[in-house]
Order: sequence, then C-alpha cells, then structure tokens
Amino acid sequence: MGGSGKTTTARAIYNQIHLQWKFVDLSFIENIKDICNKGEGGVIHLQEQLKGKRALIVLDDVSTYDQVKEICVNRHYFARGSVLIVTSRDVRILQLLEVDHVYSINEMDKNKSLELFSWHAFRQPSPIKEFRQLSENIVACCGGLPLALEAIGSSLRKRTTEKYFENALSELRRSPNGKVQKALIKSYDGLEDDCQRNIFLDICCFFIGKDIAYVTEILNGCGLYAADTKITDLIERSLLKVEKNNKLGMHDMLRDMGRAIVERSAKKPGERSRLWFHEDVHKVLTKNRGTKTVKGLVWKSQSNNNVFFKADSFRKMKKLRLLQLDHVDLTGDYVHLSQKLRWLHWQGFTGDRIPDEFYQKNLVVFELEHNNIEQVWNETKSMEKLKILNLSHSKYFTSTPDFSKLPNLEKLIMEDCPHLSEVHQSIGDLSKLLLINLKDCTSLSNLPEKINQLTSLTTLILSGCSKIDRLEEGILQMESLTTLAINDTGVKEVPYSVLGAFNNSELFGYNATQRIN
Repeated sequence: MGGSGKTTTARAIYNQIHLQWKFVDLSFIENIKDICNKGEGGVIHLQEQLKGKRALIVLDDVSTYDQVKEICVNRHYFARGSVLIVTSRDVRILQLLEVDHVYSINEMDKNKSLELFSWHAFRQPSPIKEFRQLSENIVACCGGLPLALEAIGSSLRKRTTEKYFENALSELRRSPNGKVQKALIKSYDGLEDDCQRNIFLDICCFFIGKDIAYVTEILNGCGLYAADTKITDLIERSLLKVEKNNKLGMHDMLRDMGRAIVERSAKKPGERSRLWFHEDVHKVLTKNRGTKTVKGLVWKSQSNNNVFFKADSFRKMKKLRLLQLDHVDLTGDYVHLSQKLRWLHWQGFTGDRIPDEFYQKNLVVFELEHNNIEQVWNETKSMEKLKILNLSHSKYFTSTPDFSKLPNLEKLIMEDCPHLSEVHQSIGDLSKLLLINLKDCTSLSNLPEKINQLTSLTTLILSGCSKIDRLEEGILQMESLTTLAINDTGVKEVPYSVLGAFNNSELFGYNATQRIN
C-alpha cells in the first residue's frame, strides 16, 4: 500500500548498513520503471555497472516482476556478500523472485502516530495541550499511515488555530489529503483489469466487515467471475486485509480513496456507479434522479422509523445489481426494481408478504431480516440462482415457503423466528444445501422427515429450539454433517447410534457437535 513507509524504511536500512559494511558499489534505485522503459539497454547497463562487485542495491516500488527479473534472478552478476533490497506493494512479486526474507510494513500504533504527527505539526513530540483532542481525532483518521501523518501534520504547521484543525478533520473524514491520495491511487491504477477494479470499489462502498465467502458469492453472481482469486490478489497487494472471523478489512484511507474515485466520476450523484452517502441516496430517491449508471445503492436509516420511497424511483436504474434498504417502505409497483439485482438486503420490511409483482429471478443473496412477514410469497416463484436466503428475526413468520423452485440454495438462515412452527417438506430436495440455521425458533417442535435426505448438509443449528425434544436416527443419513448445534433444546436422550457418530461431551454441553471421523 502506498504511503505505508516502505521507501523510508528501505532508505533507513540502506543508510545504516552501507556505513557498516564495505560495499564496492551502492545503488538506491527509485525510478526502476524509467530504467525498464529504456528497454534491454537500461537493464544491461545496470547489470554491467554492478557485475562482479560487492554491491548494496535497493530497487524501490517495484510494480511488476518483469521490471526486476533480469537483475534479481541472475544473482551470479553480483559478488559474494552483496545485498539486494526490493520494495513492492505486491507480495507475489517477492515470491516470484524467491527472496530470502519478506517483511511486511504494519500501520503505526496510536502513540507513535501521534508523535510523528506532532513533530510535523508542532515541531515537538506531543501536541500543544489545547490541540490534543483534535490532534488525536486527526491521527485516528490517518489509520497509522506515515505519509498521511506527515502530509497532514505539515499542512497544519503554523496554522495552529482550532478552525484550521477542525476544517482539516472534517475534510479528512470526507476524503484523503491530496498528496496521500496520489500515493494511494497508484495502487489502484496498478490493478490488472476492470473486473478487479470493480471488486475493489464494491468492497470499498458496501462490503467492508463482511465475510469473505459471502462477498465472493455475491460478486461471482454479479458476473465478476473468479472473485475469490481477485480478492486474494487484492489482499496480496495490501489493498485488502483479512480480519477476525474471515471478515474483509481495509485501511480507512484506501476506503476513502476508493469512494472518492466513485464520487469524482460524475458531478451528479445519480450518474455515479455506486451510492452510499446518506444525503446523496436521499436526493436520488426523493427526486427520481437515478440513472442506468447506478450499479449499487445502500440506504442505512439513521433511526428505527421507516421512511417511504416510491418504487418508481428505481425505474431508470436498469443496471442496479446491489441493493441494501434499512427501514424502508416502497410504495407503488415493485416491477420497477432492476432485474439485474444479485444482492438484496432489506431490513425492516413492514408488509405481511412480498408482493406478487416482485419477481427477482436473478437474485443470488436475498436477506429479509427484522420484518413483519407472515409468509414469504403467496406462491414461490422460480429463483434458480438463489444461494443464500436469510429470513432471520421475522417475528410473525409461521411457515417456510415451498423450496422446490429454489434448487441451488446453499444457505438457509431463519434465526429467531419465534412463531415458525412448520418447515416445508420440500427442504429435503435441496441437494446443494450446506447450512440450516433455525436458532431460537421456539415454536418449532419437529423437522420434516425428508430433511434427512440432505446429504450435502454440513451445518445444522437448532440451538434454542426448546420444543424440539428428539433427535432421530435418520440424522445419520446426512453423511456430510460436521456441525450439529442442539444446546438449549428439549433433547434429553440421544439414540446410541448417534452417540457413536458424535462426540458425546459436546453433544449436550457445547454450541456445536463435531462428527468423529
């Protein structure tokens, strides 16, 4: 990632060891791209210059393997004891070069960040007393990125008034400092194709903090194929990171840079590809200013009170594929919603069922949580691409839909549906189903016998289903089942054959029961 301190660290090492060790030749090459642009002549000249010498060489900000392979792979050019240091935003380049050691540059911690900022803003190791809180807030926005701390601190030097600091903080929360953004955008410009750029921007705007597998499923469904490989590539380029529980993370500065790219693509919000900023979304939906350019839209309510928008507001958004609505009621004909939708997360839906005209045959993920539905559809429509259905926290929901027209469903989540008392027997026909979560469905007393036909099912969660009091031997037909959660159910006795297949100590006392191989 640009601005993380790779060059500064490499130069510090260079300055330290070139004085201690006796090198015949020293080269700190910051313009490796320029040398490569001269063709083979530039590389050959460099090789001849260093041939047979005990050299200390730094190749800084390498962006492709081809830039350095001739220099690094042919190590026989250098005399014994030579040291070659390569900095790059892409760890794969270092792996291809088969370097001896790889070192990652981590973000600076809070205290060191504040000290670096203070040296540049106040010419001392800590903030002036009356500016401490503002300084700490600015530093928090910089996310431990040295370049940001230096650039913003320097811009505030000799401008030590509260107004300047408050304005800097406000601007920083909206978009990165210009110098910092220039460094960061090099990482974005270096991405291989539009598919990878679209994945990066989708994650920037909508999916930070989401499970990697979940996001991959959605993006693959959007036609961004091999999304898992592309996401791995973004991680290796330090544009993404994997946080606790396999959640996607991103440096705040990178997030803001990505969002700034979207915002600057068009002056009018309705002509941008992605909308997430509350005021922009409100303007587009209330004034019917959406266009076919919009591919993703998120409305996160600022209260628990539902707001009303006209379904007609989506009429022009023909390419909309990602949609999140929190505490929204749509009035009018739902037929205006884009048929290209792949992800629909709708929280706080107040209708008792989904209207008949709402038919989204291309949905991959459908999440309808914290709603008032009594049943999902009057009649289930064919949704062959649907892989995840989440109806959790449906407080009036009494029975599941017929699943026969959802043949590719992989995850069924109906957690905390207190009035759910019946699961349709067609669930047994879902040959690709991997997970069922019925946690805290307190009115559910039994499962259909056909559920035992789910030979692909790996996870069954019944925790908190207090009326379920039996575990049938038929469960052994689920040959792929590895996780069974039955804590806080009414189950008191388990068939001996089931005990033989599962770890008895975990069956009763833990959240999950693991099959014994």
